[in-house]
Amino acid sequence: MTTEANFRTGYIAIIGRPNVGKSTLLNKLLQQKISITSKKAQTTRFRINGILTDEQTQFVFVDTPGFQTQYTNRLNTAMNRVVTQSMQDVDVILFVIEAMHFDQRDLAALKILPKNVPVILVINKIDKLADKNQLLPFLSKMSKTFEFATIIPVSAIHKMQLPELLTTIRTYLPVNRPLFDKDEITDRSQRFIAGEFIREKLFRLVGDEIPYSTSVVVDQFNLEGDLHKIYATILVEKSNQKAIIIGKKGEKLKQIASQARKDMELLVGGKVYLEVWVKVKSGWADSESVLRNLGYE
Repeated sequence: MTTEANFRTGYIAIIGRPNVGKSTLLNKLLQQKISITSKKAQTTRFRINGILTDEQTQFVFVDTPGFQTQYTNRLNTAMNRVVTQSMQDVDVILFVIEAMHFDQRDLAALKILPKNVPVILVINKIDKLADKNQLLPFLSKMSKTFEFATIIPVSAIHKMQLPELLTTIRTYLPVNRPLFDKDEITDRSQRFIAGEFIREKLFRLVGDEIPYSTSVVVDQFNLEGDLHKIYATILVEKSNQKAIIIGKKGEKLKQIASQARKDMELLVGGKVYLEVWVKVKSGWADSESVLRNLGYE
């Protein structure tokens, strides 16, 4: 029987370059979607805490943006700052890489890891390997790059080795009382996550570059009886981007809103009315005041 005397609670930062599966890993560990994902790199922009509580442990996972070395506007500087700040005062770091891939982008992220916090190397996407024997020399190579506490290969998307990962993480967490109620799964509001769901659909449904020039503001988030009424604005840099997002006869924007609404209904456990507009605000990604209002600064 678990008592307060051996209950463990702690913060676990999830770090890595863009597009290695950090947000997918968080969602699968929690068994609920709170962090947005897409095949495009750099989808995550904010620090999001995901909370998993069982009979023995409360895991507080800190999902972070991918450490960015390619772009240098104010937005990406702010995102990199989120990564470095998220490693302060955590108990464990999960450094996530993709199986059989380790390049200069991974190395840049590896170099910012603190030396006084246990780092577990999580090798993700092992389901993509036709021959699992390929992993052995790769594991040996990676063990020489940094003094990792341990190395655990996983497939986040297929939940392979995730129970083993949780068991290992627990050994590095301090004995402590829970910091959150056992039913809480995130420290972010439903309003915040609603905006993120819209942004995810932009990454999934609109061309390669445009999503990086957009942000989402949730103007209203109201509960009227059993109906959540949500009004949101998509910010873009240029008028031609607005036209692309709206699409012919408004079809693209309808598709974005429809898919986001379905995710929101799963999140809130009820019906959602969603209305989305698109507004041109040139230079928002380099504007200190706009970024502050959007929560980046």
